Amino acid sequence: MDELTEAAIGQRLRAARAGVQAAVAAHDLYAVALAVDELEDALRLARSSGVDVPSAEAERVATEQERG
Repeated sequence: MDELTEAAIGQRLRAARAGVQAAVAAHDLYAVALAVDELEDALRLARSSGVDVPSAEAERVATEQERG
């Protein structure tokens, strides 16, 4: 798998996780269901493509470290 594809899958995962957080924060059950479906699809794609999938917590810590 090339780096561009891996980066695109990583971005899809980050966006899906953010979508779940936003839907939960909005207390919108329908949006939560849609966001979870998207996250599950992104995770399935990543795993079937051999992309390493960090936990949401590990991703959050890495993002905070990048920001300083």
